[in-house]
Amino acid sequence: MPWSLKRYYGAGGLHFITWSCYRRSPLLTLRARDLLLSVLELMRKRYQFVVIGYVVVPEHIHLLISEPKIGNPSTVVQAVKLGFSQRWAAATGFSGQFWQRRFYDFNLWSQRKETEKLKYMHRNPVVRGLVVDPADWAWSSYRSYVYGETGLVRINDWTWSEEKIRARAG
Repeated sequence: MPWSLKRYYGAGGLHFITWSCYRRSPLLTLRARDLLLSVLELMRKRYQFVVIGYVVVPEHIHLLISEPKIGNPSTVVQAVKLGFSQRWAAATGFSGQFWQRRFYDFNLWSQRKETEKLKYMHRNPVVRGLVVDPADWAWSSYRSYVYGETGLVRINDWTWSEEKIRARAG
């Protein structure tokens, strides 16, 4: 990890996490995006964290998550990357490097930043010219917020962490 990069874990804050495909290649096809979200949901349950929002585009992913009850955000990213890579190789025979080694983690300390990052994520497919409207992109949490739809990843499931909700509220 670069000397200038600091990660803050254990304070109960939210984490805006980004990681990319190897050399930012558009490796996340429709089938790969669905598999990635399925693996993310498995890891959400295993490590007991809350997904506030997400978007998966052809060459990278953005997540907004709570700190996990088991492990830390680095553990979660490693588990999602590894779990996906193993399943993808088994399903397709892919044998190359799928992910860049590192990831970006930005700690969020305010409601304003949380809203800003959610809007950024949900607008990402539109800004990149993949769709005209965020509702048209199936691989984000946008439809969960706007239409209450249930996707492959459960959004804002705080059931395991009532004490964290009270702690964040003040």
